[in-house]
Amino acid sequence: MLSFFRIFLVISSIILITACTSSPKKSGSATLSPKLVAKLQAMPLKNAFPIPVQHVESKQLTDTWGASRSSGRTHEGIDIMAPRGTKVYSTTDGLIASLSPNNLGGNVIWILGPSGSWHYYAHLKSHKRGLKVGDYVKKGDLIAYVGNTGNARHTAPHLHYGLYLNGKGRGAVNPFPYLR
Repeated sequence: MLSFFRIFLVISSIILITACTSSPKKSGSATLSPKLVAKLQAMPLKNAFPIPVQHVESKQLTDTWGASRSSGRTHEGIDIMAPRGTKVYSTTDGLIASLSPNNLGGNVIWILGPSGSWHYYAHLKSHKRGLKVGDYVKKGDLIAYVGNTGNARHTAPHLHYGLYLNGKGRGAVNPFPYLR
């Protein structure tokens, strides 16, 4: 039986997802299937994810969590360096919730994952052709290519990967310990 908190998270996620996906976007409009959202909410979040960038091994990762950023911000993720165009894979099963670009991340992907987790992939060169909001992806599926868009346009190409446990863009946790 689901606890009150889990029921609250499911309902909140459905409301948030509907709000985030019900209006037209540059990437195409779609709504997320409530049935798939409920399925994901019921799935446990694993404590280890594959590294999302092709040919990158754990010994090559640097923990950039919490590093200083412009305007007094701190880094809410990990930067994974790789050549422009390197393949980016989903770290988990989930639903493509947003493909809309933003000023900081440039070309981004938000994936709603197990247990209401949110996975953020930023500074992408591009998304996989044909990827759209509402698509269900599996762990290891190709979703994008490394770039340096957004506020990373003057840096070396890399993937910014963020993990949020309290909703889209809320409750950031360090993804570094999860990547193996």
